[in-house]
Amino acid sequence: MHEMSSKVLGIFDKTQYFWDNISLAGRPFAIIDILIVAALIYWIYFLLRETRALRILYGLILILLTMLIGQLLHLTVFNFIMKYFITMLLVAIPVIFQPELRAALEKVGRTKFVGQFKALRKKDIEFVIEELNQAVITLSEEKVGALIVITRATGLRDIIETGVKLYANLSAELLLSIFRLPSPLHDKAVIIGGTKILAASCTLPLADESLSSRIGTRHRAALGLAYQCDALVIVVSEQTGKISIAFGNRIKEVSREKFKEILEGELIGSSS
Repeated sequence: MHEMSSKVLGIFDKTQYFWDNISLAGRPFAIIDILIVAALIYWIYFLLRETRALRILYGLILILLTMLIGQLLHLTVFNFIMKYFITMLLVAIPVIFQPELRAALEKVGRTKFVGQFKALRKKDIEFVIEELNQAVITLSEEKVGALIVITRATGLRDIIETGVKLYANLSAELLLSIFRLPSPLHDKAVIIGGTKILAASCTLPLADESLSSRIGTRHRAALGLAYQCDALVIVVSEQTGKISIAFGNRIKEVSREKFKEILEGELIGSSS
């Protein structure tokens, strides 16, 4: 009991020593240090919230707290097992958090001044919007399922490689011919870059089922890609004909009347 009390007091003394050394008088940049760490913790939480990774993170915190208790109580066998368990965990973490790490690195490396629409003239962007609007509204009215990806700052070469490369001039007629049956390219996604249709029948990563249990495969694919990069993904449901747009970590349904307006805000805004 005495030994345990000594350990607790030892930890308390170290903590007290740590806080005593955070002196704004002696270390004028201490407040910046604290703000950077706080911002980093918040950024990690913001990145992981509403994903399965947040629950895994809670589990890791619980394991670390259990290890601390084991150290305090001097549980030799338990500490020995946990030591090797943590070693295995350090190897497993990059695998478990692979989608989140990829999204984080992509967001850090993303440059807002580089993109497919930055180099386009305003009339070219208006042409893209008009063709997309005409095609999507028609697909919606006919209840033809569609999945259209509009690239922005982030390149999608790895996604393009999964489909059939076209590099064709964008037109509403071509989009309609791709998605209408019996076209062999109607399934999966079309990738658009600038005024070109880069590829068709491309496979997109699916969003986590826990985040999208109430939506279909096309919507899960749209959300999955939008979560990983800054692409704008348009979905037309073949069951209802409803139009949805995915960007960032969200997907929202839009009316046919509002679709063009939202498209203008996203594409013209990204080029300015």
